Amino acid sequence: MATKKRKVADAKLEKNKIYSLKEASSLVKDINCTKFDSSVDLHIRLGVDPKKADQAIRGSVTLPHGTGKTKRVLVLCTPDKEAAAKEAGADFVGLDEFIQKIEAGWTDVDVIVATPAVMPKIGKLGKILGPRNLMPNPKTGTVTNDVAAAVNDVKGGKITFKVDKAGIIHASIGRVSFASDKIEQNSLELINAIIKLKPATAKGTYLRGLSMASTMSPGIVIDTKSVQN
Repeated sequence: MATKKRKVADAKLEKNKIYSLKEASSLVKDINCTKFDSSVDLHIRLGVDPKKADQAIRGSVTLPHGTGKTKRVLVLCTPDKEAAAKEAGADFVGLDEFIQKIEAGWTDVDVIVATPAVMPKIGKLGKILGPRNLMPNPKTGTVTNDVAAAVNDVKGGKITFKVDKAGIIHASIGRVSFASDKIEQNSLELINAIIKLKPATAKGTYLRGLSMASTMSPGIVIDTKSVQN
């Protein structure tokens, strides 16, 4: 059964209407069904085949207005890098003890940063970290010797994204408490980053579908033409 709030939210959405990004960024605030400060997510369907290595889109982008969420960062590094990581604001810093904790099932972090030197040790954690999108990767800036810069980026609103098996990217770009123009600007920053990664081998329409939704609230379908120059 739909809740009373959900019914009110559904009533504000025009059936079969495709909204501009500007309209959606405002409407997502109006139709929020939760009492808490919900996450605002974008769902972007791409015309790619994720099974092909060159079409497995992944990357990172720094949102101009941050995510509205304080991310917990683990830095896996050698002792000589620990002080820089802690100074930059990493929540957890170390190596062997955290590898053991992760092997035992601990994944209570949002982002893991690692130095290239320790990657051979971390490789075995791929089965645990991969499905959770936590595996450090040079393409997303989470494998680096400059751990302080990586921690600052994450804390400052940098997010990573990757296409799933169905060819869709799901990403959180803010909170319903954000002003609508900030939701729109963060959305555009992510969409433009994804457009820049269009592989030369992708055939047909690249940006196939776009929708925005806040936690437990109805999705808003967005006109892809409204986000392409």
